[in-house]
Amino acid sequence: MAVDTADVRDVATPTTGYAYLDAVHDQPGGRSAERRGVLAMAHRGGALHPDLLGAENTLHAFRHAFSLGYRYLETDVHATRDGAVLAFHDARLDRVTDHAGPLSLLSATEADAVRIGGQHAVPRMEQLLEELPEARFNIDLKSPGAVAPLAELLDRTRSHDRVCVGSFSQRRLDAFRRATRGRVATSASPVEVALFLGSPSGRAVRLATRGRVAALQVPRRRGPVPIVTAELVRRAHAAGAHVHVWTVDDPQEMVELLDLGVDGLITDRTDLLKEVLVARGLWSAP
Repeated sequence: MAVDTADVRDVATPTTGYAYLDAVHDQPGGRSAERRGVLAMAHRGGALHPDLLGAENTLHAFRHAFSLGYRYLETDVHATRDGAVLAFHDARLDRVTDHAGPLSLLSATEADAVRIGGQHAVPRMEQLLEELPEARFNIDLKSPGAVAPLAELLDRTRSHDRVCVGSFSQRRLDAFRRATRGRVATSASPVEVALFLGSPSGRAVRLATRGRVAALQVPRRRGPVPIVTAELVRRAHAAGAHVHVWTVDDPQEMVELLDLGVDGLITDRTDLLKEVLVARGLWSAP
C-alpha cells in the first residue's frame, strides 16, 4: 500500500510544553528529521500479547509491558460509588471479571474483591502510579464520576506530568480541563478531532480549540474513511499537537504510520510494536 509521505517533515514534531509528550524528543531519532522519535504505548497493558490473554488492565499486564521496556501505558478509568478511581475499560464487570453489573454501583471495598480472569484484582489508578513510578499513563476518562476523583488524585500525588487524559465526551473532558487548570496534557475529543480534519490550517485549528489540545489520539480510519494522513500530521504539528494512533496491531501498518510521521503508536501487541521499533532503530531500551 502506498503511503503519502510527501513533505511530511515540513513541520517538525512540536514542543508542547508538557513533559509527558515532549519526552518524545529524547527517544531514539527524536531530534532527527529523517526518523522521528515515537512514543510506544501499551494498550491496556498489551491486551493481546500472547502471554496476557484474559489479563488486560491488570497490574500484571502493566508490569509485563514495563518489563518489555514500555514506559507509556494506556488505560481507561471508572470510579466506584465512593470515588475510588479504577483502571478498567468497561462500564460493566461482566465481560472480563467474576462479577456482573455496573462497576459504578460498587464501593471501593467491594471492587477490591472482584477478580479479572479469576485471579487478578482490578487495580486502582493510585496503585499503578505508586507501583510503577517510572511509567507514564495515557488515561481515557470513561465515566463522569471519575473526573473529579482523578483530578484530585493527580493533585495529591503530584502526577500531572505523568499522564495524558482524553475522553470521547466533550463534557467530561472540559470538566477535567477546568479541574486541572491546564497542568495536564489532554487529547482531542471527537468534536475537536473534526475541527482538525476540517480546518484550513494549523493556526486556524489552534485558535478554534483555544490551544487546549496537546495530542490527537485517533484510529487510522473510520470505516473506509482515512483519518490519519500526511496532511493531518502536518496540520496537527503546525498547531502544536502530537498525533497518536490506536489501536495498531499489524506490523505493516505500524511501518506505514511511522512513515507518515506520527508521534505515538498505541498497541495491544506490545511484542510486535517493539520488534518494529527495534528494527528501525527507534526503540529506547531502559
